[in-house]
Amino acid sequence: MSHRTALRHNRHARKAAAAMIIAVAALGLTACQDGETDSSSSPSASASAPQSTAPTAKDQGQDQGQDQAKDTAKGTPRKPGMKCTNQIDYAGDPRDNATINSIGNDTGYCPPIQKDETSKGTLRKGDMKCTDQINYAGDPRDNATINSIGNDTGYCPPIQKDETSKGTLRKGDMKCTDQINYAGDPRDNATINSIGNDTGYCPPIQK
Repeated sequence: MSHRTALRHNRHARKAAAAMIIAVAALGLTACQDGETDSSSSPSASASAPQSTAPTAKDQGQDQGQDQAKDTAKGTPRKPGMKCTNQIDYAGDPRDNATINSIGNDTGYCPPIQKDETSKGTLRKGDMKCTDQINYAGDPRDNATINSIGNDTGYCPPIQKDETSKGTLRKGDMKCTDQINYAGDPRDNATINSIGNDTGYCPPIQK
C-alpha cells in the first residue's frame, strides 16, 4: 500500500469514528431531554394525589346523632299499614285518633304523645295577670300567689275552692266526734260521723 493510500484510509477511519461519536452523543442528549420532559410533565405523586374527602368516623357519628335527634322530634317511624293509634297508646293525648293517624300518614312518623295541658290551667295571655284574666272569686289563695304561678309556668292555675266550707279533713278512720268537740251542735253524733265518712271532712260545728 502506498503512503498516500494509507493516509487517505486513516482520514476516512477518523471521520467515521468522529461521526459515530457524534451520533452516540446526539442519541444520549435526546434521551436525556425525553427523560426531563417526561419528569417535568408528569405531576408528582403528592401533587397529583387527590385529597381525601371521606368523612371520618367522628363526623359520621355526629351526623347519625343529629339524624336520630331529628327522628326523635318527628316521633316513632310508623309501621307499614298500621295506624299510629294501634301502634302506640295515646291515652291522655288531647288530640283525636283521626288527627294523630293523619299525621302518621302524612309524615311516616307517629307523633310524640302530647300531655293534656288542662291540668296546668289556662294559658296566660301575654303579660296579663292571671287575676285579671280569670275570676278567682272564692279561691283561698291571694292574688300575688296566683299571679306568681302564672309568671313561673305560663299558665293561670285552675281555680281552687275554699275547702274550709267543707269542714276539717278527717284523720284516717277517726270518728269526727272523737276528732272535734261538737258540744252544742244540735246534730247527733251518728249524723256528724256519717257526714265525715261520706265526704272525708268533719263538718263545721253548727250552733
